[in-house]
Amino acid sequence: MTTRDVLLGAVHVFGLGIMHFYGNTINAEMNLQRSGGTAEDVDAFMKQPGNDTADAVLRKLDEQYQKYKYMELNLAQKKLRLKSQIPQIKQTLEILRHMQKKKDTTDPMETHFLLADNVYCKASVPPTDKVCLWLGANVMLEYDIDEAQALLEKNLATASRNLDSLEEDLDFLRDQFTTTEVSILKQWQI
Repeated sequence: MTTRDVLLGAVHVFGLGIMHFYGNTINAEMNLQRSGGTAEDVDAFMKQPGNDTADAVLRKLDEQYQKYKYMELNLAQKKLRLKSQIPQIKQTLEILRHMQKKKDTTDPMETHFLLADNVYCKASVPPTDKVCLWLGANVMLEYDIDEAQALLEKNLATASRNLDSLEEDLDFLRDQFTTTEVSILKQWQI
């Protein structure tokens, strides 16, 4: 088996292009289809700078594999953050809907709010048409209930869309792991 034969898998990996982080998603600029494929001209690939030997290609494959691992770690952390954020947004929307129903009555709303970990305080909240939302970075703003509801619904839609996009990106990375691992194994068979 020649180096040329073994490098078919390596060309497959490098033909997919470079991945870039843009906010919450990865954009893959691909020369081949996303589903993969094999490169036609191995000689042209081997003539590229840095592809002189099988060891050089193996080094590149290992570097690419490490980049994919780093991207996977980043995306997994974003996914966890979004998965915890979505239920919080839904719960806040539910509370806002309840407050919307109660704002026309004169009866105060009895509730318990979190004071510290596992410490709750009983409160009586008079009917109101204003709420305060934590926006992050120790910033809180007062909104009308309708405005707050619209903002949170928009945030929920965005978070759900981003979660779907992250799932697609993680699936793509898993495919790249497999392809890169196969290429590395082929290199070690030389």
